Formats: sequence, C-alpha cells, structure tokens
Amino acid sequence: MKLTSNTILITGGASGIGYELTKQLAALGNTILITGRDQAKMDRAKAAFPKIHTFRSDVSDPKAIATLYEEVTKQFPELNILINNAGIMREINIHDKAGSLEDITREIEINLSGPIRMVKQFLPHLKTKSEAAIMNVSSGLAFVPLPISPVYCATKAGLHSFTESLRVQLKNTRVKVFDLAPPATQTELLGAFNSEDMKGVSIMKVEDMVNRRPTRRGLKGNLIDYASNEVSQLTHTRGGEAIE
Repeated sequence: MKLTSNTILITGGASGIGYELTKQLAALGNTILITGRDQAKMDRAKAAFPKIHTFRSDVSDPKAIATLYEEVTKQFPELNILINNAGIMREINIHDKAGSLEDITREIEINLSGPIRMVKQFLPHLKTKSEAAIMNVSSGLAFVPLPISPVYCATKAGLHSFTESLRVQLKNTRVKVFDLAPPATQTELLGAFNSEDMKGVSIMKVEDMVNRRPTRRGLKGNLIDYASNEVSQLTHTRGGEAIE
C-alpha cells in the first residue's frame, strides 16, 4: 500500500520507536496523530514536528480508548492506519515477594490488552476505507526471550500470535495487517536496565532499525519501503530479516 497521504494514529508516538516512526511517516506527507500518557513528551514531539496532532490517552484503560476513538474519528474521519506501538518493559523477578499481582500484570494491560482493545475499537472504522492498515509492534524478544523481563517477552509473543490470527481474519477485507518485531533497540525501555543485565545483548540504534533494512527477495530499502511492498511480517535479528 502507499505510505503517503494517509492519516496515521501511532500509540506511544512521542518516544523510542514510535517517535522515529512519527518522524519518518510525517516526512512522507502523512497526517500523523500520536497518543501517550506523558503530556511533556508529546509536547516535545509536537515542538519537533509542528504538523502532528497529539491526544493524551492510556491504552490500558478501555474507557480512555473509547474516548480516543470518538475524538479521533470525529476530528479525523479519514483515519486509515493504526500503529499499536505503546509499551512498557520492566525487570521482574518472579521470586520477589514485594511485587503485587496487579503490578506484575501492568505490562499485560499496556502491551497486549491495549493493542487488542485498540484493534477492536478502531476496526469498524478502518474497514470503511478503500485502503487501510494495522501495524502491531511486537518484538524479537517474542522469539528469543530475555529472562529478566519475562512478562514483557510473554506479552510480545502474545501480540505476535494475535497479529498472525488477525491477518487471517481480515484477509477478505481491505485492511492490511503488519507485524513489526524489532531487536533490542536503544530506547527508554532499555534505559532502565543496568549494563550487567544487558551483558551480551546486541542493541540497535532506533534510527537504524527504522531507516536501514537489508535486501531480500528483490525488496530494497528501509522499514517504510517494506511496508509499502506489503511484507506482512518484519522480524529483525541483529542483521535484520524480512519475511513475506
């Protein structure tokens, strides 16, 4: 599908991978809407890219998602692409008795339940468009788990599986489904981990992850180019790999 002149909603678009996607997709002439819980981060993104639009929202809150849907579709009825990028990653030791059951499942609400609810809420609108897409940002850690972040890895494996099923369910619609599974990437998510935790882990710069892609099966270019060629699953190892 073409990746110009779209209206794109990016959750967590004010930092990390979401910020880089905001930057690249805005440069292509798309109308970009970003969401997030941290207003200060969204204000900084708005200052960097004055043409984007910001909505404060929390993907872990079903009521907030419903409100977001009403606001976005009313102001931007041409919305045709949803990118579920928002996520958190924490070090969790299952042996630790201090953490509450509610706290330990916080990542599930944001990383897995959030994207599923966003898809459920926005899908009827997307299906009305002549060309539409959903991109879910999972992680290479869905396939090669990092033991110090077991819940995060589990949520990303779940999101990958959900995306695979969603693609089959929507095969007879005009909504394309993409799975982006980046490697360990230099973002705020990994900033909280100490060097000993990440010993032996190769970490890619976020701009490299989005901007530089390998060549496979005649496809050349960056992540944006792959999506425009409708490569449905983008799975990255250290060198990177695209799977059709």
